[in-house]
Parts: sequence; C-alpha cells; structure tokens
Amino acid sequence: MGGAMSVNDDLPWIAAVLQLIRNAVEREVAVLGHCLGAQLMAVAMGGSVMRNPVKEIGWGRADVAESETARAWFGATRSFLSYHWHGETFTVPPGAVCVASSPYCSTQAFVLERHLGLQCHVEMSEDMIRAWAESGKREIERSAGPSVQPAAEMLRHLSARVDALHAVAEQVYGHWIEGLNG
Repeated sequence: MGGAMSVNDDLPWIAAVLQLIRNAVEREVAVLGHCLGAQLMAVAMGGSVMRNPVKEIGWGRADVAESETARAWFGATRSFLSYHWHGETFTVPPGAVCVASSPYCSTQAFVLERHLGLQCHVEMSEDMIRAWAESGKREIERSAGPSVQPAAEMLRHLSARVDALHAVAEQVYGHWIEGLNG
C-alpha cells in the first residue's frame, strides 16, 4: 500500500521489501502494489522513482492506455475518476507496459505479466478518504495547485465517486486474481 516515505529514503526495511518483490516476480507469484507499493515494485523490477513535477492529491482523471494489455486489465474503461495522493512517480520497469496515465503523471499504472503497479488509488473507501482529507490538511494547504483539491472538494459526491471507483477496482483486481491461478 502507500506511505509518506520514499523508496529512495534510507530506511532499514526497504532493501528487504525490494528483495521480497524480486523473489515473488522470479517465482511468478502475482504482485500488486498501490502508490508506494507500485514504486517499490518499479525499483525492484529495474525502474526508478523520482519526484513528480507536481503533487496529485484528491480526485483526478486517470486515462487507460490504448493497448491490448491495458484492455485486459481495465476492460472497456478508457478513463476513470481515481483518487490520488503522491508527490513521486516511477519509470516503467524494463519489459513492463504503462497501462494508465493522468494529466499530471505520465505513469499511473504498469503491468509486467501478472504483476500490477498502480500509482493511483483504486482501493479507497469513503472512510479512508475522509481520514486522509482530515489528516492531510496541512499538506493540502502547502501543496495548492491545479492537481491538488481542497478537502471539501474530495468529499463532494463521495459515495457516488467511491462506487464508480470500486467498479474499476473490481475489474482490475478480478484480472489480477486470475494471475494467482496461473
């Protein structure tokens, strides 16, 4: 899942997590990562993590790539409203395919065989969004810009937005689960 730290931070657990991901990929165990998890996956698989040009915080469009791989994961969805909270991004690892982007971040998701890394958050619940909007008020204020929403805007139409997001998550997770059986 996510976290406030960076993959590039000198933290004692990062090397072990990177090795765990490498081992899973090597053994063909399907790996799924959200935000920091996707960044860890990218580095473990040979990519890199760097500061995104702007922070993305709140609801924003995610665009699904026009490719067979993207269609396998996202079905008929071409664009969806996703939840974002990140200041860094990743390069797509060698052999992987970028399957989603946004106006403010060119790599929202990548796929390498049965492994999926998502910069955006399709796993969010209403309670999680309320909690993040409350606990992140200072970061929101310090990061004001076109890709950062005020907390009140994040909470507008929350149920409908989360329901639509869960439909995307169901499609993506359903495809990922198929990889567990392979």
